[in-house]
Amino acid sequence: MGKSVIAVIDGLGGGIGCAIIKALKGTLSEEVEILALGTNATATQAMLKAGGDKGASGENAIVLNSRNVDIIVGTLGIVLANSMLGEITPKMAEAITSSKAVKFLIPMKNLCRVSIVGESKEPIPKLIEELVSEVRRYLKEGEVSP
Repeated sequence: MGKSVIAVIDGLGGGIGCAIIKALKGTLSEEVEILALGTNATATQAMLKAGGDKGASGENAIVLNSRNVDIIVGTLGIVLANSMLGEITPKMAEAITSSKAVKFLIPMKNLCRVSIVGESKEPIPKLIEELVSEVRRYLKEGEVSP
């Protein structure tokens, strides 16, 4: 079996995507291929510099590649149409949500105007650490923790 393909999806400047890619590469570099998918070229370029193996930008790239990856990671906003200051289009949100890939999302609400009741108040680095741990567990055991 080949490497699992993880799509890291981000927008704006790609900062969260960069941090996620660095964390994934730090622990899973031999086990996975990381596809940096940005809503814009700036985000994609930043994620490639952070260690993404391949990258693509824009709506069509996200819609097309969401169908063909094993895991999708990003913030909660990637599944909410019109979030990230409008960078997540309805087609992107639908493609990500409908993808058969397992999704691991960080509950950042500042750019999507959604409140998750009971959400963790942990800082972003801690949430990224937890995300990587969950991805690692999934790759090893094949199931998502409850």
